[in-house]
Amino acid sequence: MTGLLVAGTTSDAGKSVVTTGLCRAFARRGVRVAPYKAQNMSNNSMVCVSADGVPAEIGRAQWIQALAAGARPEPAMNPVLLKPGSERQSHVVLMGQPAGAVSARDWTSGRRHLARAAHAAYDDLAGRYDVVVAEGAGSPAEINLRSSDFVNMGLARHAGLPTVVVGDIDRGGVLAAMFGTVALLDAGDQELVAGFVVNKFRGDADLLSPGLTELESLTGRRVFGVLPWHPGLWLDSEDALDVGARRASASAALRVVVVRLPRISNVTDVDALGLEPDVDLVFASDPRDVSDADLVVLPGTRSTIADLAWLRSRGLDLAIVEHARRGGLVLGICGGFQMLGREVADPDGIEDASAATVPGLGLLDVHTRFRADKTLGLPEGSFDGVGVSGYEIHHGVVAAGAAPEPFPGGVRSGRVLGTMWHGTLECDAFRAAVLGLLGGRQASPVRFARARQARLDLLGDLVEEHLDVDALLRLAEDGAPAGLRLLPPRGDR
Repeated sequence: MTGLLVAGTTSDAGKSVVTTGLCRAFARRGVRVAPYKAQNMSNNSMVCVSADGVPAEIGRAQWIQALAAGARPEPAMNPVLLKPGSERQSHVVLMGQPAGAVSARDWTSGRRHLARAAHAAYDDLAGRYDVVVAEGAGSPAEINLRSSDFVNMGLARHAGLPTVVVGDIDRGGVLAAMFGTVALLDAGDQELVAGFVVNKFRGDADLLSPGLTELESLTGRRVFGVLPWHPGLWLDSEDALDVGARRASASAALRVVVVRLPRISNVTDVDALGLEPDVDLVFASDPRDVSDADLVVLPGTRSTIADLAWLRSRGLDLAIVEHARRGGLVLGICGGFQMLGREVADPDGIEDASAATVPGLGLLDVHTRFRADKTLGLPEGSFDGVGVSGYEIHHGVVAAGAAPEPFPGGVRSGRVLGTMWHGTLECDAFRAAVLGLLGGRQASPVRFARARQARLDLLGDLVEEHLDVDALLRLAEDGAPAGLRLLPPRGDR
């Protein structure tokens, strides 16, 4: 099998960025490359279509990595997706379809079938592509979880994958983290760790160079390169760690406030708004931030009822209702749409363990009821004479009252809009039509699909310039070098 595992010293170290960049760089060399992540834990997901034409759900990062690779996104690229429903339990998506839940209590025994399915999916991809670039999760040095690991070194051992460890130098202590990551692994795992990549470097490379030389000397493993921090580099997020980092200038003509729900999901829905030159996009959790907004967006959520309670506890419900009463524009997406209705009912505890029925904000004449069956789809429609498409991922079924005013994927009441479709704002003409409801605005020249490809090309360029791509491709093809030094304390056991 030909492949490479991109592991990290921590979560958010840059595994997704490096994996995406390598997919782009390898594809430029004519290599048929597929991305892969055995298990993703994220509420940001995407709908793709399986080989037999069935809509399926995978992590957003793997969908983007497939675009970077020029490959068709498919469930095997992210066979296990865990969607956190609470601090102790996650909903499971297996090969693109709902598959129950897993809790912290049964983290080891409850995931053995997931490991088998994940490794089978990897083997399938490896049989159909020249190279599989696999992304790890968290850190391989979480030795308390090693016995049940099938995402990091468990995967590497299964497929004999050479491994590179990515470290975020912006966090500090990156050299110690890289050395310590290897030293904490047992001998069999260490034998597969071939080297390192430094991420998010800014500063004088001459000051960093002696440390990298010493790291190579101490570990017997090479540093494959140093990726710089770049202000224009941001990709569709895997999670909400960077929510709030995207905004335009303070002098922008339109102020868009996205409510930062605790269990926010598919936050990428607003990425296209962040590219508009006249839009100031901010994430807010304080009702005072809503007072001067032109548009308030209630985004998706993994738990509508719990986040609706949070909304009320902060007084954001009253602020949003007042914003709508003044004629402000409101857009609710999926769970946010459900909150805008008259009632949200989950009597069977499908999404919320409280099995509650609660009133919504009452701005739209709809009622939501959660059902066990999940809706997955890639719908299309029109609004104001322009085409619009998106994707659906939800358990909640929304029923509208009599004679609803139509809106793609939902309903509207004047300037209050609700849709169950994610991703609609990526459609340039539709985004212009929605913002046009605010009046006095000319459509911008932003083309979101083109901008996304430009970001992927920028990442590919950075990887080509700053990493030894040819050496990494040889590593993927040939495997980890024999005789790599074993580091104590665990390498000498």
